[in-house]
Amino acid sequence: MESFIKKIGSWYFNKRTLPYWCILLLDCFIVSLSYVFTLLLVNSTQSGVLAQFGIWPMVWGYVISMAVYCLFFRIFHTYAGVIRYSNFRDLYNVLLALGLGSAVNLLIASILKQTGVEYVIMPMILGYFMVFLLSSLGMMIMRMLVRMMFERSRTVDSAKGVFIYGVLEGGISLAKSLINQDQKKYELKGFVSPTGDFKDQMLLGVHVYEDNDKLVDIMKEENAQALMVSPLQTDHFRENHDLINSLTEADIKIMVPSLAEEWDGRSPLSHERMRDIEIEDLLPREKIEVDMEAIGQNLRGKRIMITGAAGSIGSEMVRQIAKYSPAEMVLIDQAETPMHDVRLYMAAKHPKIKCYTIVGSITNRKFMEIIFDNHRPDYVLHAAAYKHVPMMEDNPAMAVQNNKTGKFVMISTDKAVNPTNVMGCSKRICEIYCQSLNQAIVDGKVEGVTQFVTTRFGNVLGSNGSVIPIFREQIKNGGPITVTDPEMVRFFMLIPEACKLVLEAGTMGKGGEIYVFDMGKPVKIVNLAKRMIQLSGVKNIDIVFTGLRDGEKLYEEVLASSENTLPTDHPKIMIAKVREYDYDTAVQNEERLLKESYKFDEMEIVRIMKEIVPEFKSNSSKYEVLDK
Repeated sequence: MESFIKKIGSWYFNKRTLPYWCILLLDCFIVSLSYVFTLLLVNSTQSGVLAQFGIWPMVWGYVISMAVYCLFFRIFHTYAGVIRYSNFRDLYNVLLALGLGSAVNLLIASILKQTGVEYVIMPMILGYFMVFLLSSLGMMIMRMLVRMMFERSRTVDSAKGVFIYGVLEGGISLAKSLINQDQKKYELKGFVSPTGDFKDQMLLGVHVYEDNDKLVDIMKEENAQALMVSPLQTDHFRENHDLINSLTEADIKIMVPSLAEEWDGRSPLSHERMRDIEIEDLLPREKIEVDMEAIGQNLRGKRIMITGAAGSIGSEMVRQIAKYSPAEMVLIDQAETPMHDVRLYMAAKHPKIKCYTIVGSITNRKFMEIIFDNHRPDYVLHAAAYKHVPMMEDNPAMAVQNNKTGKFVMISTDKAVNPTNVMGCSKRICEIYCQSLNQAIVDGKVEGVTQFVTTRFGNVLGSNGSVIPIFREQIKNGGPITVTDPEMVRFFMLIPEACKLVLEAGTMGKGGEIYVFDMGKPVKIVNLAKRMIQLSGVKNIDIVFTGLRDGEKLYEEVLASSENTLPTDHPKIMIAKVREYDYDTAVQNEERLLKESYKFDEMEIVRIMKEIVPEFKSNSSKYEVLDK
């Protein structure tokens, strides 16, 4: 029977829609059957009427009645809707048209009876009430059958059973999208109530279940292969580690919204914007709120320079800042192809902004002086840096030349705290220079008005060369996943969130501050690897421990043991109280280090760095000999 319905449905629904006149004829046919049945059922004296007046008075009564019903069908457009998408509003119009049509017909019948007209015979109160009931029932059943055939015809054999996590606006909106999908790839099997509301009740024709240890077994019984998480429940779901583990172990797919902007709770939510959950969605972190409109007011109409504009952080800053219509954007990076991508993005998305994409190295002093003279930027955001610890451990000269500069809001790193590697120490030296230069301007030792602000945070999720893309590629290739040490932990933050905090700190800073970000809870890298393997669904992926790489340490810090913090207006941003350096001493150290970097004597370069930053103690590195 089901296959027959699907065949009929496929034949009809392959057409565009049933023509309006066909729907009208079908409705008239249902009303006609109801009318005739009512005459036979209610008027037991029909044989006497026929003998006295003949059949034509009843025919004329039928014609008048149908004309009235058709008039109200036209007024309420009962035949104009696409039946496969019928809703309660359509059924309401049907009931209204039949009810008013029956009332008008009853009025006509009463007038004819009182005036003694004998050549038109029409039913009275009971008759038209029966016509209304039978016609309403018939027309609603017809529409429900058409919709059912439509649902059956759209369901493909490979359709996945789906539960929805959330029963409020987000869950309902998502469920309606599933119900109305053109090609039914997903079939709604049930709802999950995170708080227990509506449990054991029905919602949109399916059961609501409680979020408990029996849920996965129920989903298996209902043949559900996926759980879609409402955008209003993603934070709650992320904290439910037991459920996540149970779902992944049962090979039940988890899907979350892939919304570019947060869902407003009112607009339709399409299931097509759901994606498979990724490890970034499950890392423990609190939502970061930043008043981007207030920041935008400071950037609007200003000249903005971004170094490292083609990198993970820099390119995200380009996207965020461009929304607020700066007068001019000067974008600098030495990576030609990624810089070309940025250029194309700005031309396509923000053609009205005057944008200069410049390929070159910020270590070229003459080059940078010309750029500053030509553009006179109001804000400079320094995102250019060498960031990979083992690479910089082998190239200290490049780390010193690139990471050591200071006429802007500088992005530092948690690796600058008690550094164990060249990269982290070069960042700490830059922090020292920025802070001392700002103080020299305040004290009048150096002429200028620029404010120098530093921001310090940890790893960003998905950045170029970071651990998650590497693990993802290793899983794709069948493993193994390589982890340096089972005890290694790191702080993580989303790239957009990190950039928003940088902009917030940069605009609130008065100069000389080193801002540190609350990075949330640290994550064990081996646990990260295990969870990524679970989510991938790939079996037999091994984890291999390779040992610490040159310059690495097990734990990163955002503060040294001798440092403390002061609060700011933003709960996620603090000011680090660090040791301050005299500007003259900082300049002398800078010049000595820079001069040595062009000799490319690695040991001497690192020795000077250790003099400038006494807390720099090498770890798993050839430079450990300098600490003895």
